[in-house]
Amino acid sequence: MSTRTINHIQDFSWKRFFLQWEWMLILLIIAIFTMNSSLSPYFLNYISITDATMTFLDKAFIVFPMVMIMIMREIDISVGSTVALSSVVMAVAYNAGVPMVLAIMICLLVGALCGLFNGFLLVKYKELSAVIVTLSTMILYRGIAYMILENQSSGGFPMWFSFFGWGYVGTIPFILILFLLLAVIFVLVLQKTIFGRHIYAIGSNPIASRFSGVKVDRVKLIVFTLAGLMAAITAVFLTSRMGSTRPNVANMYELDVIAMVALGGISTAGGKGKMLGAILAVFVIGYLQYGLGLINVPAQSLLVIIGLLLIISVTVTNLRMKGKLKKKTSN
Repeated sequence: MSTRTINHIQDFSWKRFFLQWEWMLILLIIAIFTMNSSLSPYFLNYISITDATMTFLDKAFIVFPMVMIMIMREIDISVGSTVALSSVVMAVAYNAGVPMVLAIMICLLVGALCGLFNGFLLVKYKELSAVIVTLSTMILYRGIAYMILENQSSGGFPMWFSFFGWGYVGTIPFILILFLLLAVIFVLVLQKTIFGRHIYAIGSNPIASRFSGVKVDRVKLIVFTLAGLMAAITAVFLTSRMGSTRPNVANMYELDVIAMVALGGISTAGGKGKMLGAILAVFVIGYLQYGLGLINVPAQSLLVIIGLLLIISVTVTNLRMKGKLKKKTSN
């Protein structure tokens, strides 16, 4: 009797390797660097390139958990409001006499609790969509921030606190070091752990995952709590960079973050995408904004350009998925 073996490991293909979306993002980064260097002769040097990261990496911390959320076929549009509420609570706590280190810890706790509350609502009321839940909490968290601080600003932080937003370790911005460190951790968690495989499984088929023994509710709670925690880290860096805070800070941050994730090739249908693509997209959009800012391009025009990039990326991603499906059905 003949035996049949099934090879689950796909043979390596150079063509498939270089047709990955991440290579397109690398080409975009090269094109943006070329454009920026032509706009300003001072851009293409180490100091300018590293200093520019301090203007856009604060919101990029939220990209890590947002990738996981979108792979699970969910969304979180409350992250900007979570940043605002965490920042406001931290500032008010410090000005009420709480030591700055403890105020930062309170900020992180508030962010994590906001994310946990989002996850709890989604797990408790499964009939509700993530859009509705996080839209509601987006309004709620921003409203609480306004109730606490009204339309006032709060600052007066100690001098050392500015290190988070403007500090260097040697010649490298501290925010860049932390971002790259967390990037490595999140890539490994998503691509190399059972937890990461569960995230992909939930995004592909949440019902089948539940019957397969995946603790879907627990995974969602952890991921949404991580989103809140990363939003709080963003609040620390943003507040440090500005030197003060108001209830309207981080306005539209959720759209910027979702744009970075979508441009990174994360499928809106769930179950597909890589963390590396979203990380590269952070630098694509960040350096694009920085370069256009060098020539004083209006913010409205910048939104149009980013919108076009998103439409192209989503279209290309969907066409690639349809092409793969046709190949599978034809075989």
